[in-house]
Amino acid sequence: MPCPIGGKLTLETHNVQLDDGYARTHADAKPGPYVMFAVSDTGMGMDAETQGHVFEPFFTTKPLGKGTGLGLATIYGIIKQSGGNIWLYSEPGSGTTFKIYLPRVDQPVEYLTETSSLSGTRRGNETVLLVEDDVQLRDLTRSILAGGGYTVLAADGAEQAQTAAARHNGPIHLLLTDVVMPGTSGREVARGICGKRNETRVLYMSGYTGEAIVHHGVLDAGISFLQKPFTPTTLMETVREVLDASARDK
Repeated sequence: MPCPIGGKLTLETHNVQLDDGYARTHADAKPGPYVMFAVSDTGMGMDAETQGHVFEPFFTTKPLGKGTGLGLATIYGIIKQSGGNIWLYSEPGSGTTFKIYLPRVDQPVEYLTETSSLSGTRRGNETVLLVEDDVQLRDLTRSILAGGGYTVLAADGAEQAQTAAARHNGPIHLLLTDVVMPGTSGREVARGICGKRNETRVLYMSGYTGEAIVHHGVLDAGISFLQKPFTPTTLMETVREVLDASARDK
């Protein structure tokens, strides 16, 4: 949300060495070499109560319908998956600073080709209906699945998904859908598609953990779930697992 009187945004990066003293005063922090990325603004800041909830999934200070409350929660999850930490410093009227610490790796980067990264993964020939509102992630996911032999129908939300399903004459074996999207949810999409197609199995995906999604009542326990960000190999393996489980249940 833009500051009503303008302001300044400052980005900083540094190589840092966190010592034992720092780790003792910051929960979950481990000593060692890190890359620090800081984002600071001169905005309105946050009070202590807001700071205490800011990384919780589905917490938002925006008006109803203006935010999902998953932005910072998703960032938090990605950083934790990478072995890093994120800290918040803020006071009302004094702006806010987020500091992200990611473990520093000094070895040369190993580049993998698309072919080598997917070598050994099981391919398929089923039809997948992909529903994702982020165009870049939708295109990338579609490309990976198509490269693995699947027929992919892509949609940016519930309306396009219903249209794609209605136009497709054959079976749709899998619905791969984001959990939270503007104006709809993955559960609503699944209800609309699977209500007309008994053969369709559902794989949900989200930037936050499945436990958090279930805890907040967005999805039921025991569903098939793929956490973002995912690698091409993880995507292919999870899709195959869901489809194979469906075949065994028949």
